[in-house]
Amino acid sequence: MKLYVISGRSGSGKSTALHVLEDMGLYCVDNLPVGLLPELIRQMEAAPSADSSSGNQDNTNIAVGIDARNLPSQLAQLPSVINSLQTTKFSCEIIFLDADDNTLLKRFSETRRKHPLSDQAHSLKEALEKEQRLLAPISNAAHTTILTSHLSLHQLRDTGLSLLFYSFGFKNGLPTDADQVFDVRCLPNPHWIANLRPHTGLESPVIEYLEQQSLVEDMFNDISSYLDKWLPKFIANNRSYMTVAIGCTGGQHRSVYLAEKLGQHYKAQYEQTLVRHRELA
Repeated sequence: MKLYVISGRSGSGKSTALHVLEDMGLYCVDNLPVGLLPELIRQMEAAPSADSSSGNQDNTNIAVGIDARNLPSQLAQLPSVINSLQTTKFSCEIIFLDADDNTLLKRFSETRRKHPLSDQAHSLKEALEKEQRLLAPISNAAHTTILTSHLSLHQLRDTGLSLLFYSFGFKNGLPTDADQVFDVRCLPNPHWIANLRPHTGLESPVIEYLEQQSLVEDMFNDISSYLDKWLPKFIANNRSYMTVAIGCTGGQHRSVYLAEKLGQHYKAQYEQTLVRHRELA
């Protein structure tokens, strides 16, 4: 179980970061009072896991947004509250986002939003300076600091791509939600080898057979080369989700093997990479 505390000055990208984490499947809470953090953790620990049927209850990740809208006295207590949580099942990481004053001033000017600390007695610049002082205990305790002065909204979302590799069989029709479809029916088919037919692309006999086929390796290299070139272009166009469908005749062998191989390959680049097999479900 992992707890991410997302903090930073207003306009630095905290809301965008929380939206990205929510898209990645984390349970997210914005503007949580610091004093309620231990109670949230207690309730999350007590709640049954969605994966409890398998006996695994340690797969919950939480992200909470904590910023200057908290009471100043509570903000100063956050480091000690985080330390007290070390005895729970959750590991904690504080991520602090910030940008230089000129960038923040420009962002507020462009969005016409009101800074939470500005009022008739404080200008926007004074509000930003006050916010910096209030958040100093969190900034000093942060495990990771991200400076967003030179990042656009799209760039802040770049690491948030959810990538799904989806195997299917053409005989049962094309998947309706695929963004990219690759046809691998031209590859050697284990279905026509009697001792391989009962197995799937998840099992050693089929895996070992397909790994020996140079055409299969060529197909993997060609698909990955295409994705290496074009995925960053889709991300730059503000895409948050991408489904790459791999199809063979029955959806049992070749497409399953390649979807798994591609999923393993891209997990190093895109944390939220999933693999699903329609015909094996």
